[in-house]
Amino acid sequence: MASTIALVAAGPVSAQVSLITGVRLNQTPTGVEVVLQTLSGGTPEVLTSQDGETFIADIVNAQLRLPGGENFLAANPIEGISAIAVTAGEGNQVRVTVTGTNAVPLTDLVVENGQIGLRVTPSAETVTVPPPPTETSPETESETVPADAEIIELIVTATRIAERVTDIPASISVVGEERIEEQTRLTRDLGTILSQEVPGLSVGTQSASNFGQTLRGRNISVIIDGVPQSTNRNASRDLRTIDPSAIERVEVLRGPTAIYGDGATGGVINIITKRGRGEGLQAETTVDLNAFPTNIGETFGQNIQQSFSGNFGNFDFALNGSFSNSGAQFDAQGDRIPPDPNGQGGLSDTNTLNLLSKVGVNFTDSQRLQLTLNYFRDNQDTDYTSDPIVNTIPGRQQSRARRGLDLDESQKTENLNASLDYTHDDILGSSVQGQIYYRDYFTRFFPFDARTFANLGNTIFQSRVESEKYGARLQIDTPIVDAERANLLWGVDLVRENTEQPVSIFDPLAFDNSSGLVYNKIGNRTWAPLQRQNNVGLFAQLKWNVSDLLVLRGGVRHERITVDVNDYTTLAGNPIEGGELDYNATVFNVGGVVYPTERISLFAGFSQGFSIADVGFVLRSAPAGFTVEQLNPEAQKVNNYEIGIRGNYDRMQASLAGFYNTSNLGTSFNQENYEIVRAPERVYGVEFALDAQPSDAWALGTSFTWSEGGADFNENGDYESPLNGFRISPIKITAYLENESLPGWRNRLQALYSGTRNPTGQAFGLGEVDSYITLDFISSLNIGRGRLVLGVENLLNTEYFPVVSQLQGLDTGYTAARGRSIRLGYSFNW
Repeated sequence: MASTIALVAAGPVSAQVSLITGVRLNQTPTGVEVVLQTLSGGTPEVLTSQDGETFIADIVNAQLRLPGGENFLAANPIEGISAIAVTAGEGNQVRVTVTGTNAVPLTDLVVENGQIGLRVTPSAETVTVPPPPTETSPETESETVPADAEIIELIVTATRIAERVTDIPASISVVGEERIEEQTRLTRDLGTILSQEVPGLSVGTQSASNFGQTLRGRNISVIIDGVPQSTNRNASRDLRTIDPSAIERVEVLRGPTAIYGDGATGGVINIITKRGRGEGLQAETTVDLNAFPTNIGETFGQNIQQSFSGNFGNFDFALNGSFSNSGAQFDAQGDRIPPDPNGQGGLSDTNTLNLLSKVGVNFTDSQRLQLTLNYFRDNQDTDYTSDPIVNTIPGRQQSRARRGLDLDESQKTENLNASLDYTHDDILGSSVQGQIYYRDYFTRFFPFDARTFANLGNTIFQSRVESEKYGARLQIDTPIVDAERANLLWGVDLVRENTEQPVSIFDPLAFDNSSGLVYNKIGNRTWAPLQRQNNVGLFAQLKWNVSDLLVLRGGVRHERITVDVNDYTTLAGNPIEGGELDYNATVFNVGGVVYPTERISLFAGFSQGFSIADVGFVLRSAPAGFTVEQLNPEAQKVNNYEIGIRGNYDRMQASLAGFYNTSNLGTSFNQENYEIVRAPERVYGVEFALDAQPSDAWALGTSFTWSEGGADFNENGDYESPLNGFRISPIKITAYLENESLPGWRNRLQALYSGTRNPTGQAFGLGEVDSYITLDFISSLNIGRGRLVLGVENLLNTEYFPVVSQLQGLDTGYTAARGRSIRLGYSFNW
């Protein structure tokens, strides 16, 4: 492999960091010109090299600050050039790559007055460049494309292959690494971070659980590097399985889909972890401290993060480790928040460890092997519990924290993902991707006093979910006639999952004598029996670029699922006969995108998603004489219709979408007769997002989410029974204003509004929800080789209750939200 290295500088190198705020492509008579728009900084230092058909320029002491926080990629900008990319490297480094179709392009680098430009000419081996226009040619008036004529194309992989987001007939949100890092200055809870950034996603729960945080009123499927995070005994902690420090970007495909299999009736949250980048060894260290001003001593916490990454020839790697310790949390009135706020797990008094290792080898230009390991652990260590006295006081009472808890095994989550990926870009003209993966998952909940529930054995118990998952994926992207015009993505997914939910039983006498503080374990029992689930999915997806103005696509997936359960005994002592359940589902999708102009795309689509019932949920309370095969469940199939419009301009990006989806079957069981609830459902809504950059120093944006839904229990077509608040959230509006007050000093003010909702009825989750609004402040200042950051969550110390807390039936779950908290940190590269 030929490689050359050169150093270009126009004067003494400055230590001040340059901010690259825009990328512009101008067509020239001989090729294309790449212009990097920079803000502040001294004369940049640029290292250039060559790798195969790719010219590489590494800009040292620079940061990428493009609108929306994403990298830049232009695919096939001119004949002879397959791609031009501008990406952020580790620390203060930006990489520009120009890849020729068959040979390295001729590239002249110009660094002048702090600005950077590259004049690119395709190699003569690749393309014959037409002569410049003559005097009589209509093109004589303008030899270059206007500065605002190039669209920044966002490439996503949520559809299983890399493609332009504008070519997808569905709504997609992308939260890049820079934006994730920015939001972690307020909180490290991924559910809260995404609710601020993604339209259609419910507001965060401020707990360890995402129960009550839906996407378009239905369930989400969380994927990390291709590995599904769901379990067939739904623990609702899928967003609490990885730390944000390990994430490169999150792609959210909004709306029902079966592209990864079952479970995504509301959409897919596709998490992609960090990868190796930057020549040689890159290292970054981050340290931050956090506390609540009302009680600094008990709330004091810290986060330490260390990353190493690099690229050495054909070998690249990324190592990332983070450890955080969160202390107690207090509300706006200065009261301690109980450690199990909604009965679903808490975030206070918790130690969190995340270790990521990703190693890749490029055997050839078309073959790559990659091994990824990510380990996450969340362990709560607290002396507090929730005081049950509030449940006996008349009227609505706020939950209270009570000291003196004696519990040997506290709330905990462990998640290990391991995957091996192989890609080959040219096997008989097709691109092939294969993956095998393994997931080991464990989560333990807070104890529950069930002595008044006969079907729970009149016991005091603590449950845990233990799950193992093995899987394999094979997908082949086959061009049809012309790879740039049509392609067929087809393949197979295989999954094997073993999941059970045992419980620990506690001594009721010790519990009563301590007034509910002491838990002495006296044994183990089975609550939800071991379920062995096998999935086989076959799929095919066709994409056809009819013309530059029209893209069509359609696909089908067939899934076969079996769930096998042995004989077992419930907590109530009822013997249950095991058996095997079979599910089959075939789902379709079809859609298209029209480009009336280069800047605007219109899309419409129909898609189907499906999910199977939570079998373990009903089996844990089955009556005597019940058999597994009596369930005879069917998969829930959701039909989704969506239309939308997207606009992508140099200084403004906007999207508007409306959706309507229905399902004839539910996925829950009637606890009285143990049959599937078959009531038809419908959900509909509108989503809007706008980002604007009026100048290089200012950025602002907003998003709007509204949805509603109902069930047709009488099957008369009226859908008169509203879906509960754990499914349908109130109106959500987010907004932000960002400014670079001085070179290298950026400030951001952001708001979130959650509206009111008052559905009729007295059933589970149908209570009234009050509105609230929060304000956050984020500031960052470049100092030396690093960055000093400040984050203030709930800046105005607003007193409010999260939506899921307002919906709780017991006052022990009616928990106030976090008050004002402050994070101060510093990160640097070395």
